Amino acid sequence: MQTYLVGGAVRDELLGLNVKDRDWVVVGATPDDMLRQGFKQVGADFPVFLHPKTREEYALARTERKQGHGYHGFSVYSAPDVTLEEDLKRRDLTINAMAKSEQGELIDPFNGQQDIEERQLRHVSEAFAEDPLRILRTARFAARFQPMGFQVSAETMTLMRAMVTDGEVDHLVPERVWQEIQRALHEKEPGTFFEVLRDCRALNVLAPELVPDAPFSSALAALRCSHDREGSTAERFAALMSPLPEDTCIERAQALKAPNDCQNLARLTVKFIPAMKDPGNRQPTAENLLSLFDTADLWRRPERFSLLTRVLACSLPATAGNAIMLLERAADAAAGVSPKALMADGFKGKALGEAIRKERLERIGQELSHQSS
Repeated sequence: MQTYLVGGAVRDELLGLNVKDRDWVVVGATPDDMLRQGFKQVGADFPVFLHPKTREEYALARTERKQGHGYHGFSVYSAPDVTLEEDLKRRDLTINAMAKSEQGELIDPFNGQQDIEERQLRHVSEAFAEDPLRILRTARFAARFQPMGFQVSAETMTLMRAMVTDGEVDHLVPERVWQEIQRALHEKEPGTFFEVLRDCRALNVLAPELVPDAPFSSALAALRCSHDREGSTAERFAALMSPLPEDTCIERAQALKAPNDCQNLARLTVKFIPAMKDPGNRQPTAENLLSLFDTADLWRRPERFSLLTRVLACSLPATAGNAIMLLERAADAAAGVSPKALMADGFKGKALGEAIRKERLERIGQELSHQSS
C-alpha cells in the first residue's frame, strides 16, 4: 500500500503557487484496508475516503472505461492491481497527471513538468475525447493560467474540435456547464475561457449568439471590465450577456441554467442598455426613467439596482458615463419619496399610489433639469 500526492497540488507546487487543496491516491489497497485505518468512505461511484485527522481526500487508484455519451457514461474499475501510472493516465491534462511520493520523488510519466516549463495545456491521452466536460475544464485552466503564459497546445485544440464535430458537447448536462462557467467567470483571465471555447467551436453549441465578432468582442470587454472591478458572479454574467437582444438573453440564460439572480440582472442589463444608448443623444424623460425604475423594482431591490449600474458602466461606451451618473442621481431622488409621509398627509388607497408616482416624477424631473442646466 503506497500513498501519493497527485494532481493540482503537485502542479501548483511546481509553479510556485500556494497549494490550497491536497488530493491523494492510494495504490495497492482495498476499501477494507482504508476503513481499518480509520478512513471514512464518501464516494458512491468509486472508493474515496476522508483522512481521519486532516479530512483530505484519499482515492483508491482506478481506471475508467467509456460506455455512453457525455460525462456520465463511464464504468470505473478500482482494485489493488491498478497502478499509479494507470490512474494518472485517465486524467485530463499532463500538468494534472503528476504525482509525488511520500519520499518526495516526482512521478511524471506523461511529461507534465516539461509542459509546465513550456506553458502548454496538453491532453494526456486520446481518452480525453471520451469526456466532453474536459473541453470546459481545459478552457478554464487556460483562463486561470493565461497570465503565466499558458495556452492550449495545437494537438489538444485539434482534438477538442473533433469532439465538437462528433457531437460530444451536445450531451453535456446544463447544470454541469453552468458550474464550469461560474468557476471560469472568477478565474484570473475569464475572457480566455470563452476565447478557447470559440476557437474549438464549442461556443457554437453552448452560446451561439455570442460567436459573431461584434457581440463576442463586446461581451469579453464588458466581462473583463467587471472582473477588474471584482464584480459578483451575477455582475460578470450580466456583463457577458450584455450585447444580446433582450429575448435572446433571457432564452440563453435559462438554457444555461444560470441562477435566478444572474438571470434577472442580465435581463435588466439588456433592458436598460437600449434606453441608455439613445441614437439621437436625447436626454430621457422623467416618464422613461420612472418606467425603468419600476421594471428594476428599485423600490424593493435597491442593492440589485446598484449592481445594475456597475454592469452598465462596463457594458456601455465610455461616453455613457454622464448618463449613468444621471441615472444614479435620479434613482436616489425617486427612492427618497416617503410613502409614510404621504400617508401622514392623508393620502391612502389609489390616491396614495398616484401621489407617490407624482412626487417621484417631480424629483426625477428636478434631476433632469439640473443635468440640462
